[in-house]
Amino acid sequence: MLESGDESNWRISSFSGMNNCVAVAATGSGVSVRNSKAASAANVSFTADEWRAFVHGVKAGEFDLDDGGAFAG
Repeated sequence: MLESGDESNWRISSFSGMNNCVAVAATGSGVSVRNSKAASAANVSFTADEWRAFVHGVKAGEFDLDDGGAFAG
């Protein structure tokens, strides 16, 4: 788990808006994800393989939402 005080590793997507603030950080063994508006709250960690599989699914459209907010696929 990444120490919450180490802010240098966290990145926020340029697509994040005022209320959509997801941050990610490389941890050496994988990736941690957090809500940047609640930086002191717990984050979720993934192995490098888990993160690669997730990003691949995002790029493939597996997590796209329809107009009603449900998964489209």
